[in-house]
Amino acid sequence: MAVLGTVFPVVLCLLMTHHTFAKNDAPCQVSKWNNGFNTFKSRHIRAGTPSTTDQNEWEKYIRTHGGCDRPTQSFLHPSDLDKVKAVCSNRGGKIYKENLCISDQPFSFVTVRSEPGTCGIRSIRQETKHLILACEVLDNQCLPVHFEGNPGDDKPSNNARGCQDPRRSDASSLKTTLLWLLCVPLVFIIYWH
Repeated sequence: MAVLGTVFPVVLCLLMTHHTFAKNDAPCQVSKWNNGFNTFKSRHIRAGTPSTTDQNEWEKYIRTHGGCDRPTQSFLHPSDLDKVKAVCSNRGGKIYKENLCISDQPFSFVTVRSEPGTCGIRSIRQETKHLILACEVLDNQCLPVHFEGNPGDDKPSNNARGCQDPRRSDASSLKTTLLWLLCVPLVFIIYWH
């Protein structure tokens, strides 16, 4: 019974802190997903994407190169790779919220919406908007790992700090540490009662 009394609070503490491991609360923290940047590139910065908004071309491209399972996909031009990476730095992006940064400048990209599971194209739209990207540290470099939609056509705030501003807080680590500090007394209280 004592073992159960100890295991239960530990499991409870793990569950309470689990959400802090899912994603970072601020940009440019160490990534918990080692392949995030490569996945980002394979989804959003692909060579050979159609140069038109022809539905047949895009349907053929998505069927051939994968992506039928994703109902909304945005594609950036491969020549913009360095500028896209710069969004996760002080020279190209500002802190937006949580682990997201927003680009200082608008980017042109294509957004394709398809019917889930069928690859049937619903719409293709050439857009020019500020990019909102989740930025995390991989191999000592802050890089994009997720393309967030910008349906409100948000722009960076003039008062926002740069994406890699050294004054940013390490909110995720602090939150996890505080939760663990609260859990330790709980384990002792339950174990000794």
